[in-house]
Amino acid sequence: MAISYNKLWKLLIDRKMSKADLRRAAGIAPNTMTKLNRDEEVTLETLGKICAILNVNIGDIVDFLPTDQITEVNLEIK
Repeated sequence: MAISYNKLWKLLIDRKMSKADLRRAAGIAPNTMTKLNRDEEVTLETLGKICAILNVNIGDIVDFLPTDQITEVNLEIK
């Protein structure tokens, strides 16, 4: 199982909000933002802060992917 935050990045683009703006508004540490950029696991508390700032549900910012879809998502990004 893998995590993808592509929905979050697309949402930020739609709202014309930078990653730095999100980090400051949600009070997220820089190392946590790095984990998000790398599609690594972060705490539910962190995801909750992001959802509260953006006024969305967790499913609007995170995708949980089966292992066989990981390669497909990575290819879409490049």
